[in-house]
Amino acid sequence: MFHPFLKIPADTVLPKLFTCPFCYTPHPLAVMAADLVQQYLASRTDWADEIGQGKMFGVLVAKDRSGQLGFLAAFSGNIGGRGTHDYFVPPIFDITLPDGYFRTEERSITELNRQIDNIENSEHNRLIINKLARIKQQAETEIGNAKTLARQHKAERDTLRQQGLTAEKEAELVRQSQYEKAELKRLERRWAAEIADAEAEMNAAKSEIERLKELRRQKSEALQAWIFEQYVVLNAQGESKTVRQIFADERGTEPPAATGECAAPKLLQFAFKNGYQPIAMAEFWWGKSPEGEVRHHGAFYPACHSKCEPLLNFMLQGLDVEPNPLRKQPATNLPILYNDQWLAAIDKPAGLPSVPGKEHTVSAYSIVREMFPEADGPMVVHRLDMDTSGILLIAKTEEVFKVLQRLFASRRVKKRYVALLDGLLPSDSGTISLPLRADINDRPRQMVDFEHGKPASTRFSVINRADGRTLVNFYPETGRTHQLRVHAAHHSGLNCPIVGDNLYGKPAERLMLHAAEIEFTHPITQQKINITATVPFA
Repeated sequence: MFHPFLKIPADTVLPKLFTCPFCYTPHPLAVMAADLVQQYLASRTDWADEIGQGKMFGVLVAKDRSGQLGFLAAFSGNIGGRGTHDYFVPPIFDITLPDGYFRTEERSITELNRQIDNIENSEHNRLIINKLARIKQQAETEIGNAKTLARQHKAERDTLRQQGLTAEKEAELVRQSQYEKAELKRLERRWAAEIADAEAEMNAAKSEIERLKELRRQKSEALQAWIFEQYVVLNAQGESKTVRQIFADERGTEPPAATGECAAPKLLQFAFKNGYQPIAMAEFWWGKSPEGEVRHHGAFYPACHSKCEPLLNFMLQGLDVEPNPLRKQPATNLPILYNDQWLAAIDKPAGLPSVPGKEHTVSAYSIVREMFPEADGPMVVHRLDMDTSGILLIAKTEEVFKVLQRLFASRRVKKRYVALLDGLLPSDSGTISLPLRADINDRPRQMVDFEHGKPASTRFSVINRADGRTLVNFYPETGRTHQLRVHAAHHSGLNCPIVGDNLYGKPAERLMLHAAEIEFTHPITQQKINITATVPFA
């Protein structure tokens, strides 16, 4: 499990602080460890097909109890249906044991699935459904014909009455009408009874299916709760908590499925249990990118937020960890690019949120409120990602705010962004059209989804190419969250992530994306307004 480094470069300096798992540049030793793991993975031809479909791996540089420097390796989930393999640390709790409680209950749930499937797809169930449909069709046809005939007879009686009738003939027509109405009622009752019998037969099958589904739900929930009670994780202070406790304390929710199966928690758990001293950590992707997501083979990625953030926040207690640059409070001196009595434009720095959030009380909104105390607002008309710098429009009145929002909604505001891409684009210009939606399992990440995503379109043109990077202009035709970042990084887009994109590419000193120009018609003066902001990295 522990792999000593056989040769360490003489100029290697150990980090003073442990890696922040949510935003980091991998330490050279972590890169060296990842290279060794990747060499091992390349040698496992028996795993090639499975892991080639895409899997996250992790390395933890550490010192063992004797002070020897080496690394641990881990993979997310299972390989070959097993959680334990030589070379890698074991899972926090191995649910794959063949005779364990999990496998026993899993087989029970699988059996319920089989029973449900057998009933739903049985010949008997098909015959019941077809019988009910046939009876309803026959009832509709026969009752419809009877009603049509009754209307014809009524019309005939009305014609006879207009010609004048004897009392005896009128009584005969009344009896005829009453008889036909009674016959129609009897016909409707007969068919209603037949339909009720057929529905009762079908409902009996439905009831059994619902009973089995409810039993399956109860068993699944109980098994999931049991699993999370078995995942007891440690932190650097020697404390322990179940995964369920951690999520209840931090988020007030149940953990998502597969929480605790990612590489980072496995690595830290093994280190703490065996008295190893964690030095640095990194996670990398191996294989193809999942459909819709942005993952590059061999690239390093931060830990996920949905499953790992609460766990790692607990597990890292007791270690001196690098500060999370995503949570730094940025400077509050905002350059003013345009200003009149109705609106303003400021140059937002990277790292400053546009509006307050759960983790950020200082924002562009809070700052401009102090900058323009005389304004009715001021209100942030649109938003830039926290890591994106550049032009942000501020409305000073409610009226101007509403007009500007309508301009944005109707796409009558022209925007130009400048981005530095990690790679050389073969085309000088073009359009990317990839529909986007939120990745509900790893917010705030977005993903491409052609079925459920919202349309998103971006035009681009190359400014220059140098040193393996491309400087481009982006012209977004829609305004989806992370649109430019995903369109740049996704393999069906430009396949060149923006430099410094810690979500879809590689971390750097900052995200090289800047809102450089905006053009619109002034809501009050009706003059064309064009505002530009100097690109800090061009």
